[in-house]
Amino acid sequence: MEIMRIVSEAKELDQAAVDHSATVMDSNPPFVATYKSLFSSRASMNHEAELLAVECDLPLVDLSRLNSKLEAKQCKQDIITAATEWGFFQIVNHGVSNSLLARLRRQQVKMFRQPFKKKVLDFSDDSYRWGTPTATSLKQLSWSEAYHIPVSSANKLARTSTNRCVIEEFSAAMAQLANQLVDTLAEGLGRDGTYIKENCTRNSCYLRLNHYPSCPLPGEVFGLVPHTDSDFLTILCQDTVCGLQLNKAGRWVTVKPNPNALIVNIGDLFQAWSNGLYKSVEHRVMSNPHLERFSVAYFVCPSKETLIQSSALPAIYRKFSFGEYRLQVQQDVRLTGHKVGLTRFLA
Repeated sequence: MEIMRIVSEAKELDQAAVDHSATVMDSNPPFVATYKSLFSSRASMNHEAELLAVECDLPLVDLSRLNSKLEAKQCKQDIITAATEWGFFQIVNHGVSNSLLARLRRQQVKMFRQPFKKKVLDFSDDSYRWGTPTATSLKQLSWSEAYHIPVSSANKLARTSTNRCVIEEFSAAMAQLANQLVDTLAEGLGRDGTYIKENCTRNSCYLRLNHYPSCPLPGEVFGLVPHTDSDFLTILCQDTVCGLQLNKAGRWVTVKPNPNALIVNIGDLFQAWSNGLYKSVEHRVMSNPHLERFSVAYFVCPSKETLIQSSALPAIYRKFSFGEYRLQVQQDVRLTGHKVGLTRFLA
């Protein structure tokens, strides 16, 4: 009887493993089938840069120091220096609870574990996105999927009340944190953060829940292609799987994951608004042949009508609206396969 029980349990475990594997496969987007022509004519990308990439710790800022009269000034200066020299930095004691981050991660994993055909049911049809529809070569293809969630529509888009609650709570926490960072960065320019905060509201900011499935061709496809962010500021919560890389002084470096920190990076609009003082740095995500990766990004975006004007003279960039900038980016991606960015808007 004991042998029969052991055999039965072994069969159940084997079937559970098969079912799990099938579920994972069923949940992932059909990358190879959809981009068959790109894979059939592929040529291996030169990945020498990332193979030689140095793992680094980003500048780390303890935001609790902002509450100290003795340390607040230096803490602000550390943020300004990191934005100037790196364009990326980490923050701890940021006010977003670990329990909230854990709840969001659990919901995120459940959402991406669904069968591929059902994912669009969680949110509006345009919210769930995967791959790169405009890709004409493998170097333009991102092996990833995401839920793009406007903050103003989160309560309407989420299918379940659990999703709604955690996304609403997380969005509110991110907005409060973003405002604190915007004030500090604006102060570093001798300006007030009110203009950015008034134009970057719930109606224009958004969340992006990212999933990078394991990739059978990691040497040929990026998880997320090299790019800069088109917003003012991005706050990223990532898991412990390596993948994020940034271009530091012409060399790609791998960001060492820190489970206790959030990552902040400067976007194109802040670079233009700061007249080039703050750096919007090119970054990418590498694909992984064995591990999947999750992250959540909060983007501080303005309305399309918001005007971006350099903070100092002579101005490096001409004045432009965010709508104009976004349209130019879309046109460049469609025509050239990649984003050109701020160089289109030099004065």
